Amino acid sequence: MPVSQIFGVREMYDFGALIFDVDGTLADTERDGHRPAFNAAFADLGLAWTWSEELYGALLAVTGGKERIRYFIDRWQPEFTAPEDLDGFVSDLHRRKTAHYLDMLRRGAIPLRAGVMRLLREARNAGLRLAVATTTTPENVVALLKCSGYRELPGWFDVIAAGDVVAAKKPAPDIFQLALEELGLKARECVVVEDSGNGVRSALGAGLRALLVTVNAYTQGQDFSGAALVVDGLGESDAPPRVLQGSIGGSGYVNLAALNAMHRRVYAGD
Repeated sequence: MPVSQIFGVREMYDFGALIFDVDGTLADTERDGHRPAFNAAFADLGLAWTWSEELYGALLAVTGGKERIRYFIDRWQPEFTAPEDLDGFVSDLHRRKTAHYLDMLRRGAIPLRAGVMRLLREARNAGLRLAVATTTTPENVVALLKCSGYRELPGWFDVIAAGDVVAAKKPAPDIFQLALEELGLKARECVVVEDSGNGVRSALGAGLRALLVTVNAYTQGQDFSGAALVVDGLGESDAPPRVLQGSIGGSGYVNLAALNAMHRRVYAGD
């Protein structure tokens, strides 16, 4: 029986849920959100550190804000005299960065990417379930959704798997495995929307093969081997996306029909 029948979906889809990454996927948060928030946190503590757009692109090889700070110190600040409690120092920096980032969200400085709200609304109207699987903190996720212009949006998601709730962050599969467990679904019953090579490896490691990648300026040159569909955005009816890998079939942009066709191609041989 198709998953769409099991969950009472109005239309006939072969999957029951969409699982979204957040940073770079739901919104272009990295360059114009997290990066300046990190820089503001450094200034709070009088640190002469500045993460340029180019440097931040290199730092994105590491997932997780605290992990990114440590990586930066190890690789770019060899002369930095680390405090005795390095864990506490990093955690304090990250808390400050989060406060700056949340303030930016409240000011409406970071909108959702084009087509995101359209696809979320289409999924909700079709009776599909929505979930998040991300390495960013839960408060960042909820704040982004609340400040999107749709304050009810956090309530649309059945599962928000986020932050330090798993032992290993992407590219490890842990966060997607947790999302599947909390949804109570098998991997083939879901479609994933990601934006990065680490995200692709994480999803594939959890057995999630129906995988859409929406690249951004930071991730467009990464390795998306194994992704079923790669585009430069979800697109709209008057602004179709550029398809980099795979096909959106007869759809002019990424909608549920295009995702269902992708899902069927992925599992055609099973």
